[in-house]
Amino acid sequence: MAHVDPQWSLRDGNRTGWQIRAEISPRWIRVIFRGVTVADSKQVLVVTETGKLPVYYFPRSDVRTEHLALAAYREDHANKGEADYWDIHIGDQTIERAAWSYSDPSSESGFLKDYVSFVWKKADAWFEEEEEIFVHARDPYSRIDAIPSSRHIQVIVGGELVADSRRPVILYETGLTPRYYLPKVDIRLDLLTASDSVTRCPYKGTASYWSASLGGRTFKDVVWSYAEALPEVHEIAGLLSFYNEEVDALMIDGEKWSLEEKDRLPYKQIALTHESS
Repeated sequence: MAHVDPQWSLRDGNRTGWQIRAEISPRWIRVIFRGVTVADSKQVLVVTETGKLPVYYFPRSDVRTEHLALAAYREDHANKGEADYWDIHIGDQTIERAAWSYSDPSSESGFLKDYVSFVWKKADAWFEEEEEIFVHARDPYSRIDAIPSSRHIQVIVGGELVADSRRPVILYETGLTPRYYLPKVDIRLDLLTASDSVTRCPYKGTASYWSASLGGRTFKDVVWSYAEALPEVHEIAGLLSFYNEEVDALMIDGEKWSLEEKDRLPYKQIALTHESS
């Protein structure tokens, strides 16, 4: 079956080659460096291109350009042109190569002229309205639903039945394989060891992890949970999920999970930094 989600081709590429899409968002976006709001806009450009995560571009008029100084560095992007990089100066502090722009973008990317983007991880914080957001810009074409279910979910790790539940919450996210979140009472917690790992997701929140050592193997960070999930997916708060693809088997109503043609795994191969812009 062909996958018709437009983001499939933009994120992962297709036979027609590189694509780019941009649209103005009405959401109020701010980016903060060293306590100073350097960009503040209600008309950011959300740009998505083949094989890369969404990026916010701010109109230059919404950027405090007095804090920007042209860096002695430029980088050529085959499809967009040559990017100018900017250092950010806040008081006596300098954040090097923290922003970029295209003074003469390619014809396909002409809309990027007079816009500025920022290196996500170099900023102190990003806000959408009054909510802090993490990792990368939110994709306007990605939908996420957390739906309670009565499907029978069993998880086998290292030859052991580690989870057995008939009350999962299934998380569906555009283009990605479903994830199954289970109550702790349906999981052999005695077989799991808490990890120090922490990750953030712009759609779900901050996740903590557990590992398992079973059957002579170590399954590092194979389980995760959002103790305080974001409001859109509050149903998964406090529940645990296993990486379908890293356990021995995840059974759904007696059938072993496998990756469907129309789905894919999360963004493991997609860069998270500005070099992917």
